Amino acid sequence: MATSSELLRVPAFADLPDDQITWFLGQSQEVKLKAGEIYARQGDPPEAMFVLLEGEFEWRGDFNGEIVVFPGKIGDVTGPLPFSRMKQYTVTGRALKEARVLRFPTTLFPELIQKMPELVTRLVGVMTDRVREATRIEQQRDRLASLGKLSAGLAHELNNPAAAAKRAAAQLRDTLHRIKDASHELGRRELTPTQKAEVEKLESSLTRGGSEPPPDALTIGDLEDQIDSLLRSHGQNDLWQLAAELAQRGVMPGTLESLFEHLDPGTARAALVRIAASMEIANLLNEIESSASRIADLVRAIKEYTYMDRSPVENVDVVKSLETTLTILNHKLKRGVIVHRDYQPVPLLVNSFGSELNQVWTNLIDNAIDAMNSKGELRVRTYRDNGCVVVEIGDNGPGISPEIKGHIFEPFFTTKGVGEGTGLGLDTVQRIVRRHKGNIQFNSKPGDTRFQVWLPLADSVS
Repeated sequence: MATSSELLRVPAFADLPDDQITWFLGQSQEVKLKAGEIYARQGDPPEAMFVLLEGEFEWRGDFNGEIVVFPGKIGDVTGPLPFSRMKQYTVTGRALKEARVLRFPTTLFPELIQKMPELVTRLVGVMTDRVREATRIEQQRDRLASLGKLSAGLAHELNNPAAAAKRAAAQLRDTLHRIKDASHELGRRELTPTQKAEVEKLESSLTRGGSEPPPDALTIGDLEDQIDSLLRSHGQNDLWQLAAELAQRGVMPGTLESLFEHLDPGTARAALVRIAASMEIANLLNEIESSASRIADLVRAIKEYTYMDRSPVENVDVVKSLETTLTILNHKLKRGVIVHRDYQPVPLLVNSFGSELNQVWTNLIDNAIDAMNSKGELRVRTYRDNGCVVVEIGDNGPGISPEIKGHIFEPFFTTKGVGEGTGLGLDTVQRIVRRHKGNIQFNSKPGDTRFQVWLPLADSVS
């Protein structure tokens, strides 16, 4: 049987008057539990508050398919508390071995408030700590979910250039064999200095490359027919594949005439094979270089996004921060989102805590993409206004319905399904902005939703 001395050892009841302790014990029911026995079940109406007296306890909850487990300690006061808005037990409480709890009915809360005001004050503090801890756990889970989604997108973005580089390297190995065989064939033929110079001149001009865009499919088809016709006119009837390769690279038939003017058909054939292989090598090297540059850009963006190797607080160029975030989210943008940028040309610096501002941009941009169903116009704008930089992120989606406009900054509020979005709610965004001594507001109507973030410029921060 629970005693006054035992209850006074519970922190929430310490030093309370004896008559109050006696009253509480008189209204409570001591419950003895066996190992594995449940005393509160997730989803059931919250009919009682519990004081854990003896044994080992566990709280376990299923949240959208994810199991969360945390221990209950002797001396904890758990379950619904006075003034809480709990509608049902949010987790299941069970004993891990033989245990004892005090069960106080919630129907007596009004009387408890009258008779034990000091206890109620302490329990409000317990409830505040509980909300704070629940918020911390939820934010941690959200950040992990956000990191998982961003990591998946980045893995896809990194895989594309890596696969392209790998494919080009494999093709490069085969092409090197081709150019080696063609060079041996040319070496067996006695070329005059003039002939060598003509081959080298044509090879150099065609492999140098330029900035011209590749020809369209119709042009390539016409070029292939013209080159094949030219080769056949000089007795080269089986070089249709080479004609296709040259056409793909935009080679004009007239540039090949000089080979047949200065070389016999066999030598011209060997020269053409080597020139085509040289062009292929140049093209593959460009592809490998482009892929490596894309990977390097993504790695740099990741380091800037996470502020690796950077001080925790420093002046941040807002435009650079936005562009880094757009790079990180490119896997979502390229599905059908057109980005319109309107940046003030003068650098706008904000004193930022690490990568927190990037989290703000990530959330706002991701929300805009989702609102447009990944197809539409994303507008990103920056300007200066009275010692502040204003970052405006807008979209031409359907807008925010009037019914939820007043709730979007509330903790845990979301209109997205399970596993969707970045996990960072607008409540977190608002707290980050306020931490930076700024503010956030929005305007929304069908076809035009704009979130505006005001942040003090670095030289304006006191």
